[in-house]
Amino acid sequence: MIEIKNLFKLYGTKRAVDNISLTIEKGEVVGFLGPNGAGKTTTMNIITGYISATLGTVIVDGIDISKNPDAVKRKIGYLPEKPPLYLDMTVEEYLNFVYEIKGVKLNRQEHLDEIMQLVKIDDVKKRLIKNLSKGYRQRVGIAQALVGNPEILILDEPTVGLDPKQIKEIRSVIAKLGKDRTVIVSSHILAEIEATCKKVIIINQGKLMAQGTKEELSEKLSSANTLSVRIMGNLPEIKEELLKIDGITDAEPVANAENGAYDFKVTFADGADVRKDMFFALSEAGMPILELKSNKLTLEQIFLKLTSEEAFLAMQKKQEEKREKAIKAMENSTDGKKDNGNKDELSENAENVETIKEEDEKDDRNIKA
Repeated sequence: MIEIKNLFKLYGTKRAVDNISLTIEKGEVVGFLGPNGAGKTTTMNIITGYISATLGTVIVDGIDISKNPDAVKRKIGYLPEKPPLYLDMTVEEYLNFVYEIKGVKLNRQEHLDEIMQLVKIDDVKKRLIKNLSKGYRQRVGIAQALVGNPEILILDEPTVGLDPKQIKEIRSVIAKLGKDRTVIVSSHILAEIEATCKKVIIINQGKLMAQGTKEELSEKLSSANTLSVRIMGNLPEIKEELLKIDGITDAEPVANAENGAYDFKVTFADGADVRKDMFFALSEAGMPILELKSNKLTLEQIFLKLTSEEAFLAMQKKQEEKREKAIKAMENSTDGKKDNGNKDELSENAENVETIKEEDEKDDRNIKA
């Protein structure tokens, strides 16, 4: 399990990572999404111990990376966006080199042969890396991340620059790896994330915008309990017929879609499935349904919505309100106005304020530096 709490990374006054808290469970395959400069690579570099955080904690399987970085690094395999390959080595020589520098204790030949077979590079193990195609180089990069049999695999843009066939092959490798490991995949290719990952984390300008399965995010962001339907017939009669159907609470015409047909936004009650009743009722009334679709968002629509400037400003406002509330609660508690029934909440608020104070002090020190 990876636990990230109140994570900040500052470069001068720039917050590359801005108060991110999240949990990644053991065995999850997670897609890490965000526009260029969102802070994805910085966050992954902190998790791997490549760079340190300005503030906050990263706990991997109960180990704080700031206190015992070597123990955490042994649990993680990392493929950066540009694989760290030595082009004048053969594949076999390179993996042996990685085996040595990682100090792996497993049976060398068996372990490396197993990795090469898994990522399908055993047929090129005697070739120089510089003579391999980009797809094979990516596979070699994944192979070096697997040396030592790490429990966690972090892949930063694993299919960047590959052709469709190579992308499909790498996806297949990731799917196999995700069966017995925690895998974090960062990519701009949404179809890749949708095909390989069950959970999605989206960040923008250093802030965590959302996390969850695609279905959970779609449900949260979509228009609740609505369907889009195109029906042929007379407009007033269509609306009248729709409102007769049990479970439908509203039927709003959206547009005259084509000659004799209209688009409707149909709203229905929680838990109701009105599609079957709609089909039979409208068919009997001589009003055929030409199109019917759910209003749930695609992953692309979710991504665009959450990475918009409007969404970022809303998130910023929400965090500022939470911060002000925490400070106010802390001030009230120090004035002797503590409510015994709210001790836990005030305690949590106090912790929030302490985090805020530490954050501001760190900001000041970085700005002065």
